[in-house]
Amino acid sequence: MQLPPAQLQQHLSKALKPLYTLHGEEPLLTQEAADAIRAAARVQGYTERTVHTVAGAHFDWSEVLAAGGSLSLFADKQIVEVRIPSGKPGKEGSTALQQLAERTQGSDSTLTLVVLPKLDWTAAKSGWMKALHDHGVVIEFEPVPRQALPQWIAQRLAANGQRVTAGDEGQKTLQFFADRVEGNLLAAHQEIQKLALLHPAGELSFDQVESAVLNVARYDVFKLSESVLAGQAARVQRMLDGLEAEGETPVLVHYTLSEDIRALKRVKDAMAGGKPLPMALREQRVWGVKERLYERVLPRLTTTALDNLLHAAQVVDGIVKGLKAPGWPGEPWQALHRLAMDLCLAAGGKGSSLRA
Repeated sequence: MQLPPAQLQQHLSKALKPLYTLHGEEPLLTQEAADAIRAAARVQGYTERTVHTVAGAHFDWSEVLAAGGSLSLFADKQIVEVRIPSGKPGKEGSTALQQLAERTQGSDSTLTLVVLPKLDWTAAKSGWMKALHDHGVVIEFEPVPRQALPQWIAQRLAANGQRVTAGDEGQKTLQFFADRVEGNLLAAHQEIQKLALLHPAGELSFDQVESAVLNVARYDVFKLSESVLAGQAARVQRMLDGLEAEGETPVLVHYTLSEDIRALKRVKDAMAGGKPLPMALREQRVWGVKERLYERVLPRLTTTALDNLLHAAQVVDGIVKGLKAPGWPGEPWQALHRLAMDLCLAAGGKGSSLRA
């Protein structure tokens, strides 16, 4: 059973299930959900808890199976928590998880909680994950989208009895806050808790938030790709500056941008050859958010523009590796800024600095 994260509290207020699986790429949301499940379990008499962290291929799964089948002298209900930081339980673990999931049916003395990171395609479609779905409740925590982050912050502030000023000033405050903590929900949570300590319940001014909130954004090179394709020029500039400050390698940033350019070119060529867009996208393994962005961007990009972008990517490849190119910045990050902005402007339908 798949349960949306927003419905967890309502679900827990009705009845506990014997098996819960939490997975995703937001540690804060996963941790909060695990805390909520444990708290609900304690209210219902689950007073004992054992934690098993799967570290490496030599983990002894028999301990987990034994824990789920026994009770101590001091408790008649227990929580068995299994953490798999790698998201890959291995062959023995796969079998054990399936046995564990099947054994939880009808159990009113043991609550099993499985905690996983973001799963790759193979793990998501595995037999052990299917067993967890079939016999328990599975909750996936996806990142809060950038456009939803200000509202998320506002809701968290409200939980502490605080709010930003109304109107445009308040929106400016929330946007500023979101810019400083982008991609790092744990840091956002910490900054919100800090504001609760620094200021009483009530209204927060922009100056109060600005003086308290640190620049703790965590930039993701793959999110950069999405922002470029969405034509978000200001955000792209900010993310590139952040990636450089965090010590990200220019080679990875260039690879991500050039892969998008190559994929766009291949899809465009396939469409020119008569293939439908959905088929061309599948062949290039483009799906999810990227699929929607490609569908929006491709009609705006001419073959000439893509050829020019592809040539620019080749030039920047040399610059990143230490070569010089006439008419281009000699410093890798400056060249990456130019390449990213050229693709960003072309994707946004506003032309490009590249010559035809």
